[in-house]
Amino acid sequence: MGVGTMKHVDIYTDGACRGNPGPGGWGAILVYNGHEKELSGGEAQTTNNRMELTAVISALSALREPCEITLTSDSKYVIDGITKGWAESWKKRGWVKADKSPALNPDLWDKLLSELARHKVEFVWVRGHAGHPYNERCDALATARADAFRS
Repeated sequence: MGVGTMKHVDIYTDGACRGNPGPGGWGAILVYNGHEKELSGGEAQTTNNRMELTAVISALSALREPCEITLTSDSKYVIDGITKGWAESWKKRGWVKADKSPALNPDLWDKLLSELARHKVEFVWVRGHAGHPYNERCDALATARADAFRS
């Protein structure tokens, strides 16, 4: 590693919810230098979008140093929110959308924007449940955590 070069990490994330809102879970897999680390969590009462955001935030915050990241997700909500500049615009307007309605999940978007400021992230969208091996594994992690809350 030369001076000024960042480590490259591949991150895969997914969120799941049983009912929306309802019990939810998220999963993330970080891949660096041939090594994989799985992360997952959940909440008893949440939404699918909150779990998608939490997966990305948790994965990014697990990195101890700024990294160059390729982040793969099946969430258009998360990817469009960042790549189309929506979250930045909502924040500038005090978490109000262009149509004057309140932006949802401002707490999580704010955390995500803070994490993105630390790293260099390229977002890649994949279709969910289409056989992408890491996406399927993240989905399995997320649904297992969501199912753990069901009585």
